[in-house]
Amino acid sequence: MAERSECNGSGIVKRRRFGLLAAACVIALAGCATDPRSTGSIGVRAKPVEQMNAQELSQSVARYSELYERNPRDKRIGMAYASILRLNGRDDQALAVMRQVAIIHSKDREVLAAYGKALAGAGEFEAALDAIRRAQTPDNPDWRLLSAEGAILDQTGNAAGARELYQRALQVRPNEPSVLSNLGMSYLLEGDLKTAEAHLRDASNQPGADSRVRQNLAMVVGLQGRFEEAERIARQELSPEQAEANVAYLRKMMSQQNAWSLIKKDEKKAN
Repeated sequence: MAERSECNGSGIVKRRRFGLLAAACVIALAGCATDPRSTGSIGVRAKPVEQMNAQELSQSVARYSELYERNPRDKRIGMAYASILRLNGRDDQALAVMRQVAIIHSKDREVLAAYGKALAGAGEFEAALDAIRRAQTPDNPDWRLLSAEGAILDQTGNAAGARELYQRALQVRPNEPSVLSNLGMSYLLEGDLKTAEAHLRDASNQPGADSRVRQNLAMVVGLQGRFEEAERIARQELSPEQAEANVAYLRKMMSQQNAWSLIKKDEKKAN
C-alpha cells in the first residue's frame, strides 16, 4: 500500500504504517483483505487466486489478461484479474480494471466493495470510502462492507473508527473469522502484538477460518520472537512452495529491529 511522498512527520508515519500493512498482506499471499469476496476463480481448472503462490501469481497475469479481454463484462473475471494485478504490485492497472467493472456493474455491491479496495490499494482513500459507503445499505448493513470500510480506515490511521466498524460487522455476523482477523491486524498496525495475537487466535479457531488468517497469526507470533511456533503455524495447510515463501518472509520481518518503536518515535515527532 504505497502512500504518496509527503515532507512532514505525519507522512513518514503513514508510509511506515502502510509498509507494515503491505508486509502483513504479503505473508498471506492473498492481498490485504481477508474477505473471500475480493478473490475468485475462473473456469473449472483454474486455481483460486487466494491459493496461488508468488510464482503462480506472476505467471497468471497474461492468462487472466486474455480472459478479461475476451469477456470484459464478466465481473468474476474482472475482479480476479484486478486481484492478481494488485498482488503483482500493479495497483494502477488493477484500479483501471476495477473502474471499468464498476462502470458496467454500477449497482453491484460486491463489485463496489472490490472497487473500493482497489482504490485503497492505489492510495485513493477518500474515493475508496465513498465507493464502499455507496455500496452499503444502512437499513440492512452488509458485514463484509463494514469490514472493508474498517480496513480502509485502518490504512488512514483511524483505528478507533475501524474497530467500531469491525464490532458492528461482528454484531451482524458473530465470530466471523475474516472480521476478527481484520480486528487483529488493526492492533498489529499500532504495535500492540499481544492484543493482535488474541484476536487472530480467536479468528483462527473459528469454523471457516482460512490459511490467510493463520498466516497473519504466524506473523504476529513471529514478531514476538516465538519463531519456531510461528513457523509451525506458517506451514499448515500450504504447499511446500507457499510455506517456504511465508517462512522466508517471516525471517525477513524478524530481522527488522525496532520496527514498532520507530513508528511510535515518528508519531511523537509528528505530534
